[in-house]
Amino acid sequence: MKIVIIKTSALGDILHTSFILQFIKSHIPNAHISWVIESRFAGILSNHKDIDELITINTKNKSIKNILKTIKDLRALKKQNNYDIAIDFQGLLKSAITSKILCKNNNGYDKNSIREKVASYLYKNSFDIAYHSNTIDRYRELLNKSLNINVSKEDVLAKKNSCFYSQESTNSIKPFLSDEKKNIIFIVGSTWESRIYPKERFLNIAKNLENTNILVPYGNTEEKKFGEYLQRNSHNVKVLPKLSLDKLKAIISSADLLIGNDTGPSYIAWANNIPSITIFGPTPASRIYESNIHKLIKSSSIVDHYNLNKNDFSINEISEDKIIKIAQELLNQ
Repeated sequence: MKIVIIKTSALGDILHTSFILQFIKSHIPNAHISWVIESRFAGILSNHKDIDELITINTKNKSIKNILKTIKDLRALKKQNNYDIAIDFQGLLKSAITSKILCKNNNGYDKNSIREKVASYLYKNSFDIAYHSNTIDRYRELLNKSLNINVSKEDVLAKKNSCFYSQESTNSIKPFLSDEKKNIIFIVGSTWESRIYPKERFLNIAKNLENTNILVPYGNTEEKKFGEYLQRNSHNVKVLPKLSLDKLKAIISSADLLIGNDTGPSYIAWANNIPSITIFGPTPASRIYESNIHKLIKSSSIVDHYNLNKNDFSINEISEDKIIKIAQELLNQ
């Protein structure tokens, strides 16, 4: 059975969706799985043992030349692979069009379950799965309904790792890890300022987790400066050098705990069953499953799933004492 998955972006959403692969393989062992992804995020799925074909596209390039080339390439893939089913986990007009080009038997969310409602009319089969429900549940239900299988919440909570990296990356990050102390990753950035937990509070967390090795990766200059502030003011914090995406996957997957904002790299921990604390302000905390190793802390603000408020800085209200307490509990498990 040839299955093509459409989940093009963003980093965290792709990680949240990646668990489906192991369940497709367990229910349909001979499945040939292709995955359509934005080229800038392709590294997050590199080295994945359950993906037979990674199809990269670039929808940021809106030139007529690129659009026509993309359509031509997708049509060629359809002819070459003769896919049996396409499942659009992205749920946008562009991804719905992509799924329809690739396979007539395309599946997605219905008009009541999707933000860009017109996309639902492009699917052969569309399903009612509440837009405001837990993100993992939405993906799980779409998988179940599309393939007529039964993956339960309990199955997902007991999942195997769903994010992979090279042995070379594993070897290269070893010098940063401590053999004597617990290794903690701080993910300090995010896409909006209102999603970023204050540096003074991160510092207090670091000082209260004294006998640990805290590592701060960064993706841009602001995150590097944030990490350097923590490093200057706390003896147990180190800013990592700029890492490739593959090395970032490797070091997070080697840690004892991750504490981070609601942003893509934080969800590498969820994908690979690394204990984590995710801090939410203006975004819905229903993006993850909470479990005995994955904890979330949400500010008091009420979030409108259809209209997120970038000026909601309620994340600043969250007490670091709560985070410290949960971190100590997770480290002592």
